[in-house]
Order: sequence, then structure tokens, then C-alpha cells
Amino acid sequence: QVQLVESGGGSVQPGGSLRLSCAASGSILSIDAMGWYRQAPGKERELVATITSGGSTRYADSVKGRFTISRVNAKNTVYLQMNTLRPEDTAVYFCNVQGWLRSYVKKDSWGQGTQVTVSS
Repeated sequence: QVQLVESGGGSVQPGGSLRLSCAASGSILSIDAMGWYRQAPGKERELVATITSGGSTRYADSVKGRFTISRVNAKNTVYLQMNTLRPEDTAVYFCNVQGWLRSYVKKDSWGQGTQVTVSS
């Protein structure tokens, strides 16, 4: 199986920055896409950003130019640098990892979520 450990959430004032990290471990053969999603109270979970094993990225329109996703393949870790944070960025942020286990089973894994609160 795959374990995901997220860190870096917290509270920040509007205009501030936070950096989220998500490290994957376990019986991993390879990892394809890694990404971040978020869910605000009363809303559905939405895509924030994804990155492929080759480094291609995709962002939600609402975060383009403010957030940057990156990954270190050797560490099975994905990061989300969030700058110029706005109150509407407040949500629980979830890490997602899509890959293959050593048993050659395809696996889609989710982290436990980390709270990001943007408020003055």
C-alpha cells in the first residue's frame, strides 16, 4: 500500500505564503501523476494543481500565477508553493498520488488533508 504524509498547512494573513509537502512511501513501484486538491466548507473537492512524472503541470485558473507545484521524484515528494494567498483559498488541501504498486496494481492514493486558513 501507499502512505502519504502531508505537512505545511496553517493560518496566514491575506497576501502571505505557505508551502505544502506530501511524501509518499510504501510498496511503490512507480508514481505517475501527483497533485493537490482542496475542499472548502460546503463545497465539492476541486483540483488545485497536478504534475506528471515528466514535469508537466496543470493549474486551476483561480491559482495560476500564485501557486507552483513541483516534485522530487527520488523522494516521492510533491510540493505546493502558495503565494499571495486569498481568503477564498481557505480549505482543506489533499495530496493525491497515482501510480503502481510493486504488485503491479494501479493505485490512486489520497492524503489525510491539511488545513489552510487565510484570514486577517
